[in-house]
Amino acid sequence: MGRWFESNSGSHFQIGTDHGICALQNKNALALSVSGPPVPTMKKIILKPGREESLRRRHPWVFSGAVQSAGTEPASGETVLLLDSAKKPLALGAWSPGSQIRCRVWSFDTSIQIDAAFFKHRLQQAIELRRCSGFVQDDVSACRLVYSESDGLPGLIVDRYGRWLVVQFLSAGAEYWKDIIVAVLHELIPGHSVFERSDAGVREKEHLLPRTGALSGDEPPEHIEIIEHGLHYRVDIRRGHKTGFYLDQRDNRRRIAKLASGEVLNCFSYTGGFALAALAVGADCAINIDSSAGALEQAAANARLNGIDNRRMENIEANVFEQLREFKHMQRHFDLIVLDPPKLIDSKQTLDRGARAYKDANLQALSLLKPGGLLMTFSCSGLLPTQLFQKIVADAALDAGRQAVIVERLGQSADHPVALNFPEGEYLKGLCIRVE
Repeated sequence: MGRWFESNSGSHFQIGTDHGICALQNKNALALSVSGPPVPTMKKIILKPGREESLRRRHPWVFSGAVQSAGTEPASGETVLLLDSAKKPLALGAWSPGSQIRCRVWSFDTSIQIDAAFFKHRLQQAIELRRCSGFVQDDVSACRLVYSESDGLPGLIVDRYGRWLVVQFLSAGAEYWKDIIVAVLHELIPGHSVFERSDAGVREKEHLLPRTGALSGDEPPEHIEIIEHGLHYRVDIRRGHKTGFYLDQRDNRRRIAKLASGEVLNCFSYTGGFALAALAVGADCAINIDSSAGALEQAAANARLNGIDNRRMENIEANVFEQLREFKHMQRHFDLIVLDPPKLIDSKQTLDRGARAYKDANLQALSLLKPGGLLMTFSCSGLLPTQLFQKIVADAALDAGRQAVIVERLGQSADHPVALNFPEGEYLKGLCIRVE
């Protein structure tokens, strides 16, 4: 038997099992009545000798330098058949003529069709995985339902905020199948409006223009209220960072709630999630630092929403690096500091510069901690290896003259799973450090 869930609109959907796979069914058993784009004769892409090994290990990317022959150039997003140099089938993928990642694999089973049924099955699997992790239930109003390559749907992000689904189509293939994906989402999760936030910079690498706006259902209000671990947050899905909220830090906000005490400093705070989690369970006071006045205004609104006395939370609009130096000059010290900067490394060319910025921020923060204090430090730069991040923090502690130990390793929330064949999906790395 499946399990019934009720959406905020009163509609129902069911998650169950059918022939060994997840089956989500509208309570009224609506049939999917859409079909995909016209299916042309499948174009074939032949790889250079020896360049098929990553595909044999089921990594879903083919770079431009691996392509030997493409014959007639496929259209952007068109499904192609990938062949090795001996012309043996390897995979089906979406062609992206303007990207360094020339093809992203949909399936390593070349006998299937990439059509509406394919997307329905993949989306069912993704949602069932979140159900098994406890995210598809009444007391969870926000989570990631689809995480791109990790769910076998390269370039597609689907986040749920209440009765809104916020989608990002970040690859040529996802863009090509957009209408079908939206229709399937409506069948699987009825009663939800769909809003597009395809405005991430990665679309430029796919030669796609940014797009935002309602795709179906109601226009979202200025703010949507969600609940996480008993705390209320107002989220702007139209203009906020990412799709409106840092869902990937869900587990780490729960963790800070168990560690926080005394004075907390929340750097790169955005709308104050870490500070609110700390204040809700016993921290005396918290300071948010962010360069965005709008984000800090929202942090103050979130504090009021949760009945937190504004005298316990201070918001400082400033450059974090400069403010940390100012606190050092003032000889201010804290019991717990959170460093959650934006992506400081977005290409190999910016690796050295970004590493220096990470070291600077960690050095200043470590200098401001009281003896026995905790630093929760993060990097969301996927190009920064975990061991290099740890070395950067270790060098910062050495330069700060602080003895420090790793109490805990931190990462992204379980609704951002990492497929074993796609380690790039593990981008968020963090350390909880105690200093003496």
